[in-house]
Amino acid sequence: MKKLPRPATTKNPPEMFAGDVWLDPIAAPQDPGQRMVVALVRFAPAARTAWHSHARGQTLHVVSGVALVGTRDGVVVEARPGETVYCPPGEEHWHGASPDDFMEHLAMLENADDPATTTTWLEHVTDAEYAAAPWLDV
Repeated sequence: MKKLPRPATTKNPPEMFAGDVWLDPIAAPQDPGQRMVVALVRFAPAARTAWHSHARGQTLHVVSGVALVGTRDGVVVEARPGETVYCPPGEEHWHGASPDDFMEHLAMLENADDPATTTTWLEHVTDAEYAAAPWLDV
């Protein structure tokens, strides 16, 4: 057993995120064959990821605020603290905070055999796509 050093909080890059988003790594592979990656991700109101997919899927567990998770078919799911959303392998999706609330979630995934292919980043989510949830008025 070993205690791991606490990695620094990083601000996520604007190429992959709209708005202010910060990431605190929690778990990363320590030995060959390990795949688990976990991070606490904090989104300012209306901040969101770009469209992306994960080779082995992704699980998002909301810690605080209101999360929005959208898919290419136009569905936008709302998740609140204690709720979990699963995005299957290869599903193009985005996630972020509602317009009025900060949001934190645990992002959990497994690295692909080639870690460089774990996440495929695509174009930014448009304001119209973000506002697709029928209850949003942004």
